[in-house]
Order: sequence, then C-alpha cells, then structure tokens
Amino acid sequence: MQVSARDDVTRKIVPFKSIRKNVDLHIMERIYEEIKTPYKYGIILKGDNNSKVDCPSVFRFGDKWYMMYIIFDGSGYETAIAQSNDLIIWKPVGKILRFQPGRWDGMQAAGYIALQDFLWGGSYRLQKYKDKYWLSYIGGALKGYETDPLSIGIARTNNPTKPIEWNRLKEPVLSRDQSDVRDFEKLTQYKSNIIYDKNKTLGYPFVMFYNGKPNKSFERIGMAVSQDMTHWLRYGKTPVIDNGKGISGDPQITRIDNVWVMFYFGAFWKPKAFDTFACSYDLVHWTKWTGPDLVAPSEPWDQQYAHKPWVIKHEGIVYHFYCAVGDQGRAIALATSKDIRHLKR
Repeated sequence: MQVSARDDVTRKIVPFKSIRKNVDLHIMERIYEEIKTPYKYGIILKGDNNSKVDCPSVFRFGDKWYMMYIIFDGSGYETAIAQSNDLIIWKPVGKILRFQPGRWDGMQAAGYIALQDFLWGGSYRLQKYKDKYWLSYIGGALKGYETDPLSIGIARTNNPTKPIEWNRLKEPVLSRDQSDVRDFEKLTQYKSNIIYDKNKTLGYPFVMFYNGKPNKSFERIGMAVSQDMTHWLRYGKTPVIDNGKGISGDPQITRIDNVWVMFYFGAFWKPKAFDTFACSYDLVHWTKWTGPDLVAPSEPWDQQYAHKPWVIKHEGIVYHFYCAVGDQGRAIALATSKDIRHLKR
C-alpha cells in the first residue's frame, strides 16, 4: 500500500541527537585546498531551441560518465541525461522524466541522482537498493519557472542510462501539506541529495538534504531520513545550513577522509550567486566556509550566476560542474583544479 504524503498517521520529526562539534579552521583550509577549482573551462552543455538547462549531477556507469540535468522550455521542468567519455565533451541522450499532465507533478519534474558512492575520489557509481536505481526530484502541477508549491518525489528504474521514463511513486514523499512541515519549508521544497549511509550514522541508511522556503522568505537547507526510500521523516526541527538571508541551496554530500563535506550554492547574502561548502563530523552540525568561493561570476558566460554545484575528483583532477547564467543563457559549465583548457574542442 502506497502511503500518501498527506497521510499524517505516522508523521513525526526525528530529533537531533548529537552534540555540536565545529570543524577547526586548519581542517577547513585543507579541505578548501583539496576541492578548489580556479580554472574555468567554459560551457559544456546547452539546451536546444532556446531551452534552459540546469542542475547537473554526474555519475559513472560502465565505462562512461553520465550527467542527469534538467530542462526548462518555458512550460516547466523535465529531466534528461547526457553521456561523456572524458567529463568534458557531453552528448545528450534523452529525457527520463517528462510532463505528465493531471498528476501532482505533471508540469514540474526536476530529477537528481541518489545513492551515489559519496567517497571523494571514489567510483561515483550509483548503488542499488531493492535491485533498483533511484532518484529524487522536485515536482509540481503548475506551469512556469519553479511555480510554487513544489514537493519532493521519488522515482526508480532498472537502468539509469537509458532515455526511458523512470517509475515515479504516486505521491510526493515530502510536501508542505504534511502536519510536520517545518517553518523553513512551509511553501516549497527544492533540490535534494540522498546518500546511502550503510553505517547508519543517524540511525537510518538513507539521509536526504534539501532546501526549502516559507512564504516571502529565504531558502535554507534541512534534512530528512528513511529506512526504505519511500517513507521519509523530517530530521531536526531547524535547518542545518542557514545564512540569514537570500538562498542556501542545492546540497551535494561527499566524504573526504573523516569529514563530511557539503557543496551548496549561495545567493544574495553576498552579491549574485556562487558555490561554497561546509564541513561536518556528524552530518548534522555544519561549519560553514567563509573564505573564497569555489566558483563565482567572472566570465561572460557566468556573469550573472555561477551556482548549483556538482563536484567530483577523478584521476587527480577536481571537476566542478555548475549552472552558468550569462551571455549564453542558462547552461552547464565546468571549472577544474588543473588547467585543461588546451583540451577545448
């Protein structure tokens, strides 16, 4: 029996259990030196027919790389995949979440990979659960650009590399209509990242980070947990990343040595939009980096926004994929830790 997001019989907020421990500045500086990407390669993926592309998430499957990304054509969000041999040249493959009018998510379905190997410099392969590959997505019924309200849904498939529709759950797993919705997410939930924590650091194998917003306010990042990927409980009564104004959003979790690292973007609490990070020992209490941005507007193609990170390390090079907004519209760009611009096609 599929439990609706509106069914509040078993809803509760799981309380924070750990005591705050800050990450020392010298550790934060070491992490920054490891992940920084000062070399901007440029735009690597653009939309067709004046469509906008956004929110890259990159994974390994077989001997190739794949990117899940979202497309906005003026009506709403759909989700597609692209393929690459080298993380630089990308070829679109096709859509995996399409418009389905009449559903709760009929006009908005923006997907993001889940259950990826989160180890820094690891395999970056997607892990199976119940013999399926999984994603989370933001969904909505109304046309337009991120038209409120948006909720979080879950979908699964047998093969994440094929341009075939993923099987979505019938109802959202997190929604503003639930009785336990927290103040910071009372209007809309946005992009989420789900990790498969087999050590159950928080007592649950599946941990989700996502940003949300209330009416007429700013976006902050909170948490949810699950035992089975289909029934989710909010974790903690407050957000775990809060910069006081503007936007903190689009988290991606990785693990470097014994430190959890969250890449995320900020907007409007400093000029424009940019990517930064925070560190944690327990997934709950995060020390925010206050030094240089990982990427920020500097080039014609990202002069307005350089944001929404997906960061991996492969064969000694850090690849920082992000959404760039500038003279080429809204597209996906790449910055790296080493200068690879001589490889331009």
